[in-house]
Amino acid sequence: MTSGRLAVVAAMFGALASTADAADVKRGKRVFNKCKACHTLVADKHRIGPSLVGIFGRAAGTMPKYRYSKAMKKAGVEGLIWTPEIMKEYLAKPRAYIRGTKMTFAGVKKERDRDDLIAFLIEATK
Repeated sequence: MTSGRLAVVAAMFGALASTADAADVKRGKRVFNKCKACHTLVADKHRIGPSLVGIFGRAAGTMPKYRYSKAMKKAGVEGLIWTPEIMKEYLAKPRAYIRGTKMTFAGVKKERDRDDLIAFLIEATK
């Protein structure tokens, strides 16, 4: 891992702790019901979308054995690393955040729902 990527991951873990503390993990599990038709929390088990296991700290478009859109792969090559902050922005309007993504979900509109969902994902995808 490069020193730049290590710094990103270290900063991310600080943000993970504060996000999980400020949000409601149980509510986030309920919000995840919107996601589970397409995503799993099982390693190497994909649905329409990729497994979310290990998502935080990983470059976009890099989960093995999943066919990403060219746009998502490009985002990862250009340095998009999934952090709670990036995920929060992405989940508001996925198709606007990464134009050309194959994710058709309209987004999670309420900020509180996004915070709770991310707190749940932090706990569920360690």
